[in-house]
Amino acid sequence: MELNKYIEHTLLKQDAQKEDFEKLYEEAIENKFFGVCVNPAYVKEASKKVKPYGVKVVTVIGFPLGANTTEVKVYETQKAVSDGADEIDMVINVSKLKDKDYDYIIKDIKSVKEVCPNNNLKVILETDLLTKDEIGTACELCIKAGANLVKTSTGFVKNGVGAKVEDVKLMSETVKPYGLMVKASGGIRNRESALAMIEAGANRLGTSSGVAIVKGF
Repeated sequence: MELNKYIEHTLLKQDAQKEDFEKLYEEAIENKFFGVCVNPAYVKEASKKVKPYGVKVVTVIGFPLGANTTEVKVYETQKAVSDGADEIDMVINVSKLKDKDYDYIIKDIKSVKEVCPNNNLKVILETDLLTKDEIGTACELCIKAGANLVKTSTGFVKNGVGAKVEDVKLMSETVKPYGLMVKASGGIRNRESALAMIEAGANRLGTSSGVAIVKGF
């Protein structure tokens, strides 16, 4: 299995420095990863560094809380796409989901998708904060709103586990009949956990441990 083709090599740390990004780009190119995932401020730089080598650029919107207004998420997305982002990972508004304000959630996702029609849009559900029923409902809302993928986690929830096999399986079973894919992200640090996520239905893996996974460390 070509695990490298699943991996979005990720660097979203607040204190990441220039050398950390350079290392990220070099590792992504060397290992032929699917893409790199960086914060919006680094999309333009990442595009210049990795896209000539066939590595895609992924960025995050409304990150990490998902509580920005829809208008801000839309602007962030437009700017990211103009800077060279290939794929957009937006964070769902968890509070609105828990309040069952489903019209808000659908409008939030649809509005972002409308300004990136030619780019894959992933919706980060933040599964650590949701019940199984809420995960299922969130997936159904993503289907209705026209998202392309659903994603487990930001990796920023305090004491959060991140991606769980049972959550990835639930997400996969819910969305794949409608043509959506699944990205497992958060806590995937070795080959064993990566393979478990893929077996559960993940099409993509968001991880900062991409090299360890493909090398079998």
